[in-house]
Amino acid sequence: MNPVVVAVAITGSVPRKKDNPAVPISPSEQIESTQQAFEAGATLAHIHVRNDDETPSSDPERFALVQEGIRKHCPGMIVQFSTGGRGRDPSARGSSPDMASLSTGSVNFPTIVYENSAALVETLATSMKEGGIRPEIEIFDLSHLHGARRLIEAGLIDPRPHVQFVMGVKNAMPADEHVLDILLGELRRLIPRATWTAAGIGRHQAEVMGWALARGADAVRTGLEDNIRVDKTRLAASNAELVTIAGEAVARHGRRVATAAEARSVLGIAR
Repeated sequence: MNPVVVAVAITGSVPRKKDNPAVPISPSEQIESTQQAFEAGATLAHIHVRNDDETPSSDPERFALVQEGIRKHCPGMIVQFSTGGRGRDPSARGSSPDMASLSTGSVNFPTIVYENSAALVETLATSMKEGGIRPEIEIFDLSHLHGARRLIEAGLIDPRPHVQFVMGVKNAMPADEHVLDILLGELRRLIPRATWTAAGIGRHQAEVMGWALARGADAVRTGLEDNIRVDKTRLAASNAELVTIAGEAVARHGRRVATAAEARSVLGIAR
């Protein structure tokens, strides 16, 4: 029975406390929320940080505080920093966690263009390689798989990256099961050694998770960044509640949630 890594995206750059009071904003709130999610079974934390006014931040001190707290309270948990983040200075994206997200192309988002020029992508990939940071390749469009393949051919990432398909963002890739099959076919053709997951945004979270588990995904993703609700009648009480729901989905598919050590092994991250 192959274990499944449960990743929790705790905050993101969009939801505010007015949307769900459980969204953790300050470093102390983020650490506490991540610890609760870890205790519920999450072994990878995807981190954005915010300013005090809840706007997206690139402050390295805030990233460092959150990382320090997770290291202290969540032994072995994989810390993954975002290199995206709407409203942030692209030149300020980056730090030294276990992993970092890496989008390999630009895409339309609900109200902006999420811009990732080829030069920026190469710069980020080079920095991650030099820093020993494992990338998670964020796929918002089929062409982004080909962008990842070019990075492999250039020697900027290794041939076994971790790939995440992001589905259900308005104006970007739809949450469609047939589309996921197309993406998986292309992934297996272009990057056959990759590990993979799929993230569904908003109301698509549970269904995309189910599609991924049915197809043998190495990981699933949940958390308040992507979805602030349990269902249309109730807000999620915490990141931990969403992690618990993800763990139940893993069990329904005859698999089990990975331990922290297993998560590191699955994703090729040194202990």
